Amino acid sequence: MLRRLRQTFRDMKTIKSLCERAEQHANASGQTEPGAEHFILAAFDLPDGTARQAFCRANADPAQFEAAIARQYALALQDLGMIPSSGSAPAMVPVRVPAGMGPFRAKPAVKALMDALWQLRKADAAPLLGAHVVLAALSATYGVTPRSLQCMGLDPAQLAKSARDEIAACTAA
Repeated sequence: MLRRLRQTFRDMKTIKSLCERAEQHANASGQTEPGAEHFILAAFDLPDGTARQAFCRANADPAQFEAAIARQYALALQDLGMIPSSGSAPAMVPVRVPAGMGPFRAKPAVKALMDALWQLRKADAAPLLGAHVVLAALSATYGVTPRSLQCMGLDPAQLAKSARDEIAACTAA
């Protein structure tokens, strides 16, 4: 009982850290509210290293995820005809947004991510890990995260398997 309570407090601390880092990633890219993609970037920052390792297990470079986010935005603008398909996208310089003041706000996709994260946590005895965040983010069918993974040529099913393998490896250790 006491062990479970301690783990719940550690998980709450992890979620707090994820929210703060996701907001920082969003602000650094000129957005006021973080999305699921920013939570993956925040999961890369967690000391457990499982989010990065899940990408590596899926033969993907986690350092390329942020570039894939920018690339999917450029492709979306190209699809809308805002960037000529023959030309290159104009250099987009993100405007840094100061950290939010007041209650934490996030894009609607984050609620779905948190719900998925909660369901994963309830089903697993392992502490909350970065790989859980990756797995929860993969529950989205549409949005920035799936398009960014597609830009990387990364199969979501393979990444999900890699994330589960990371979680299992941590549970067994």
